Amino acid sequence: MTSSSTTTKTITTPAKLYGKDVGAYDDIDVDELLAQLSPEEISMLAKEVDPDDSFLPPSQRTNYECDKAPTGPLDRKKLIEHINKQALETPDRPELEPFVPGVVRGKKWMPPPPAAKMQAAEEQIAIDLGDEYEQALTDATQEEIIDLAAILGFHSMMNQDQYHASLLNKGQPVGLGWDGITKSAIPKIFPAEAPNATDPEDTIQRIKSDDSKLVEVNLNNIKTISDEQFDKLFEALKSNTHLEVLSLTNVGLTDRTALMLATALEQNHALRVLNVETNFISPPVIVTLVKSLLTQMTIEEFRASNQRSQVFGNKIEMEITELVEKNTTLLRLGLHLEFNDARHRVAAHLQRNIDRIRVDKRDGRSSRGSYYRPVRLGEDEVAEMSDVEEEPEEEPEAEVPAGDYDVEEDPDNVVIRPPPSDDEEM
Repeated sequence: MTSSSTTTKTITTPAKLYGKDVGAYDDIDVDELLAQLSPEEISMLAKEVDPDDSFLPPSQRTNYECDKAPTGPLDRKKLIEHINKQALETPDRPELEPFVPGVVRGKKWMPPPPAAKMQAAEEQIAIDLGDEYEQALTDATQEEIIDLAAILGFHSMMNQDQYHASLLNKGQPVGLGWDGITKSAIPKIFPAEAPNATDPEDTIQRIKSDDSKLVEVNLNNIKTISDEQFDKLFEALKSNTHLEVLSLTNVGLTDRTALMLATALEQNHALRVLNVETNFISPPVIVTLVKSLLTQMTIEEFRASNQRSQVFGNKIEMEITELVEKNTTLLRLGLHLEFNDARHRVAAHLQRNIDRIRVDKRDGRSSRGSYYRPVRLGEDEVAEMSDVEEEPEEEPEAEVPAGDYDVEEDPDNVVIRPPPSDDEEM
């Protein structure tokens, strides 16, 4: 016996429009064609096309065109009164069959019979558990059956209180039997969070005087800070060498004040953590802030989510991604990126920065931003340093294994920093 198989081939022809292939219209400039049309032809085309553009008014997005001249100004109150009056004066449609209580009018809907497979699945299946198990289940109390259902994981057979009480061996709650209903628990009342008691004016003066004890500043939720105070704060931040953490969440930062902050970040070399979440900064200014981090290379954590515009767009996200990939000290970035490519590239680069710090810490080197503070040397110290003989050059360090990340250093942005301590969070 021989078997033969037949093979069918389907030949598809390219789609055509007005005798030409659809691909031939890809290079046509639509704006040039529209410029050649007259106003009458454009109006005719507008009647046949329904553009899906929410920025256009409804009168320009619909095919309906009313040529009737308006009879007068629109009075909304009179229009609503006229509509209500017309609705009340319009007689109801007579019913074909009068309503009689208890009598079904028309054909009553009956559900179709279930399929045979569904009936077979719903039939009760008899399982022979043996005389011992049958006797144990027959003599079991309600609490014992609930405990057994909790052990076997039958969550749908009991309510939440019964399940947790069975697991914790607390016994069944009062009034909640096998058919009991779980009642909602009374919510706990927590006291309101105390307002931020930080004095902005005093904090600005301490930053301006470069107070060595002022390492962290928290101005969150203080909405009374004026633009003049922001100007003083960011001007003082330029020359400060001790402040490490600055938090400005929900303080009403605008684009103008944020640009001043970016200028201050380009001159400050001590700040590690910056938080400007929940403000009114536009996406282009966010890019400017991220770009300003590349000047000193000391910021390790930057957060700027929940701004005026929730969506940045592909162009802004790609600019942020390229700037982050140039930053070798940034470890944490608090921004909501919508596109997967930007998220993955930023996450991979931040992980490389963290891994490189771990490798340098293991080998005794330092490549992360602590704080560079300039030290003024006196004339005597400079003379003593000039009398010291030069030490011989050290041998070059061993190369990092191939498994570690190899990162090129920019010779224009080399900053000598002490190695991180062992108890410092990575």
